Amino acid sequence: MWYGSLVLRHGRSRPCRPYHVSNRCRNRRRSGAAGSDGTGLPFFPVRLAFDAGGFAGISYNSSSTDVKIYTRTGDTGDTSLYGGVRVSKADGRVGAYGEVDELNAWLGVARASALAPDLDAALLQIQRDLFALGAQLADPADKLATSMAKAVIGDDEVSRLEQLIDLLETELAPLRHFILPGGSPAGSALHLARTVCRRAERSIVALRPAVDPVLVRYINRLSDLLFVVARVVNQRAGVAETEW
Repeated sequence: MWYGSLVLRHGRSRPCRPYHVSNRCRNRRRSGAAGSDGTGLPFFPVRLAFDAGGFAGISYNSSSTDVKIYTRTGDTGDTSLYGGVRVSKADGRVGAYGEVDELNAWLGVARASALAPDLDAALLQIQRDLFALGAQLADPADKLATSMAKAVIGDDEVSRLEQLIDLLETELAPLRHFILPGGSPAGSALHLARTVCRRAERSIVALRPAVDPVLVRYINRLSDLLFVVARVVNQRAGVAETEW
């Protein structure tokens, strides 16, 4: 996953903006004609591009020109953070948001196991949160908050996790022993996601300069939630926990 500074348009890279609008698309917007969704409003087909290190760009093209999946910009072992700063792919920030991306993928595996609608919706929102968290990790200058509200994790998101933990724990018996990770396929995936979440937390805490403390609170609370969700999933599936 990449959260850096390049917006790709017709094979070229340009500084990141919320939208990079072509003249053709701008004219369509003004006229409300072709290129809109039928409401007179323009739509921006979104295309994603990747380099060897992950997500390498977002295209808001209005034309039908395809963007190649590879860009070659990461072939020398570096990548861009938000704002255009080039860093090694071994940089701590790249490692941290890579682990957040890995966590997101494991939540996708858990969701593929036909979870109950309430749990599936909760995990879907968390996946969206993790995109925002990764974007903030890739933004050392903290500029995203002023340009992209959905890419910001705050106290409200932490509170939402806490409320969900409190709600789900009402379904569970008090925990009196350590339990071994496992159970149903979805429960096992969630236990694995929890361990990846803890690894991502360690990487985030190690970053210097330190990140916004709310990001640490979010990822810390999320690991607690994933443990609770794993237990709930196993209980609803009728799978007994194995005590240590």
